[in-house]
Amino acid sequence: MKKKLEELVGEMVERGILFEDAVAEFEKYFVLSVLKKTNGNLSKAAEVLRIHRNTLSKRAEKYYQNHRMIGARHRRPRVHQQEPSAKAAAAKSKG
Repeated sequence: MKKKLEELVGEMVERGILFEDAVAEFEKYFVLSVLKKTNGNLSKAAEVLRIHRNTLSKRAEKYYQNHRMIGARHRRPRVHQQEPSAKAAAAKSKG
């Protein structure tokens, strides 16, 4: 692992990649990799990363595309079902 990292860093230095850009890319891929491993569960990902869930959430906001977080699972909105009597009453008022 160490050798791979040394080679990667060496290549990045040769190409003139700035430290700030390298750190940002590393963080992005690391966070997204953990989110993928935890099926987008922020709480579990934060636990794996050993950071607070809110900290992870704030950092991960940078990785949104089309108002959706890359790699994160989104909850579906709840569909409120009417009670059977409410449905019958609604049908009678229409007909």
